[in-house]
Amino acid sequence: MRDAAQPNRPIPAKAAAYTATVQRHAYRVTDSQVEALRAAELSEDEIFELTVAAAVGAGLDRLDAGMRALR
Repeated sequence: MRDAAQPNRPIPAKAAAYTATVQRHAYRVTDSQVEALRAAELSEDEIFELTVAAAVGAGLDRLDAGMRALR
């Protein structure tokens, strides 16, 4: 089993559109997008980690923007 938790590893090209959707419009993620990642041979763990990393990163970016606006 590959170690999916590698912080400096770039986003796989086959997951770029998916992670962009999670970052900008998470409510638009579809089952077919996740199935496409499975078909592209990403593991469940990799898909989960990509999803969490994209969502947390987007949340932190929004928090930073809000904190800058308050200054």
